Amino acid sequence: MNTADRVDLVTRYTEEVITEEELAELLDDESPSAYIGYAPTGEMHIGHFTTMRKLADFVRAGLDVTVLIADLHAHLDDEKSPFELLDARAAYYEVAIEGMIAAAGADPDDVEFVRGTDFQLDEEYTLEMYRMAAETTIARSQRAASEVVRESESPNLGGLIYPLMQSLDVKALEADIAYGGIDQRGIYMLSREILPDHGWHEPVCLFAPLLSGLSGGKMSASDETSKVNLTDDPESVAEKINDAYCPMGEVEGNGVLEYVEYLVWPILDERGEPFVVERPDEYGGDLTYDTYEDLEADFVSQELHPADLKTAAADYIDGVIAPVRERLAEHDDLLAEAYPEKYGDE
Repeated sequence: MNTADRVDLVTRYTEEVITEEELAELLDDESPSAYIGYAPTGEMHIGHFTTMRKLADFVRAGLDVTVLIADLHAHLDDEKSPFELLDARAAYYEVAIEGMIAAAGADPDDVEFVRGTDFQLDEEYTLEMYRMAAETTIARSQRAASEVVRESESPNLGGLIYPLMQSLDVKALEADIAYGGIDQRGIYMLSREILPDHGWHEPVCLFAPLLSGLSGGKMSASDETSKVNLTDDPESVAEKINDAYCPMGEVEGNGVLEYVEYLVWPILDERGEPFVVERPDEYGGDLTYDTYEDLEADFVSQELHPADLKTAAADYIDGVIAPVRERLAEHDDLLAEAYPEKYGDE
């Protein structure tokens, strides 16, 4: 695979690349490294799948890929994960992420998993973090983390340390590429500013889009109707998609279309399969799409009705998450330990 093909594979379905020129230089090397970090807080859902799916592209492009299960970060961010549940939630996240990588067509064994507590308590790391804290203002740290951590007029100190540690993780894991949702942009821009003074180069930054919620607006982890969970059964998936916000001909903020574009389509593309919308003959018969752009064009022109799109999308989305759901069902003890308030009595 030449450099141009590697760049196309690494950057497809991303929101932003900083910078593509730097990425092309990296990919002239045989095996640059990429990392993504996840703080094990709430249950993983389909929004996580869009970023996890991208790791399959990284593996195919020959990158060395590391997934950081950022357990300490999960507690630093306003104690979203109680300290006593960090181990259980980290174990659950690793199993769920392995399932998503496998469902996207890659081998989870090609990805290295690391926990924050494996290295973030080391003396060298701690001393470097203190140096960063001495050099970084409260305002700069708050601005970097504003889209990620929970903030208030009187923020907890953990939320201010959070972006410094995430920046330092790039160096500690020797990552050439920092990957995450577009909400991570502020933190990784901080990384590019401060890491050259701390013995590491500016990382290339890749950002995934954040999906809209199915109920309209931003996807919310606390709103069950706004997302599909990895453990949802086929009936629940169909119900959520059929109830989703999907106005005739409207693309902006349409979570159903975004699920199809960023989750379903890359997997179909990898398999060389089209997206088929089944319709009765009296309504024009089946529609077959080889590109997402053609599907969106038909939706905008109202050739494709929202009800038909939803029915097809629900089937495809359920097919994508089914292997992950089955893997998690084999580890139901992890869910019970990680989220005892929801699963502990089952």
